[in-house]
Amino acid sequence: MLKKSLQVAGALVLSLSMVVGCASNDPNAGGENGGDGLSGTIKIDGSSTVYPVSQAVAEEFMKKNPGVEVTVSKSGTGGGFEKWTKKETDLSDASRTIKDEEKKAAEEAGLEPIEVPVAFDGITVVVNKENDFVDQLTVEQLKKIWEPDSKVKTWKDVNSEWPDEPIKLYGPGTASGTFDYFTEEIVGEGGKSRTDYTQSEDDNTLVQGVAGDKNALGYFGYAYYVENKDKLKAVKVDAGKGAVEPTDETIQNGEYAPLSRPIFIYASKQAMEKEHIKQFMEFYLTEGKELVSDVGYIKMSDEKYGEGLKKLGIE
Repeated sequence: MLKKSLQVAGALVLSLSMVVGCASNDPNAGGENGGDGLSGTIKIDGSSTVYPVSQAVAEEFMKKNPGVEVTVSKSGTGGGFEKWTKKETDLSDASRTIKDEEKKAAEEAGLEPIEVPVAFDGITVVVNKENDFVDQLTVEQLKKIWEPDSKVKTWKDVNSEWPDEPIKLYGPGTASGTFDYFTEEIVGEGGKSRTDYTQSEDDNTLVQGVAGDKNALGYFGYAYYVENKDKLKAVKVDAGKGAVEPTDETIQNGEYAPLSRPIFIYASKQAMEKEHIKQFMEFYLTEGKELVSDVGYIKMSDEKYGEGLKKLGIE
């Protein structure tokens, strides 16, 4: 009799475990804010520039909400939008605004995009730490280096007083929002660039390339420079009003022109109907904003974050 009772009790426990397990794995499960009441999965992909912010926010959010799994990947802004419009992800990191064709693809997929600025960035032009002759470059010199069919092969081609040594170039791939923004502002047309350079959607690869070659020059998001100041030297940029170094202050006030810019995360009205995504985005723009400076970017004003919350329908 006792044996039979234990068997029945065991079956009941197993059944209850299965029910709880299924509930905790439901990506649409809601729950109140705080800890184990909230569950689901959130997939984010896109800009490698925005990646450090989203990754830091995701880690802190999961500590407070262990029932939610947030994964953050970086395939470039364009690659992220492509996955997002195919509904392979829930949110998309972007270092530029969405293009018309990407917005159309989103709408055709039944998504209503919501653009949310999360921080300020300054695309940083860098050289190797051992470079003792380049302290600044004009926008015209940068254009001469990076434009399609550029004739620049050596540093001497840029400035006759500089060494007759080959320039080794490193920069983002064509799926990168940083590539789009840089070419628009420096070359004069988005997406137009010389192609004979080392490309990568992973900014850490670009950092390693410049740090390992004394004749290298590259560009990427400010946070990756801040994190590697011991290996790299930032080049001041002169847009016609004097050479300006990228710093928190010059990026925030726009003095570091023309390479200061906002960076974004894109949600959709449909994603915001899921409680765990709604609470993640609320966390991102409230507690999460305090992590922006920790990863090397510049925080926006509280008013700007408040506008983002309103866009998302969070009051």
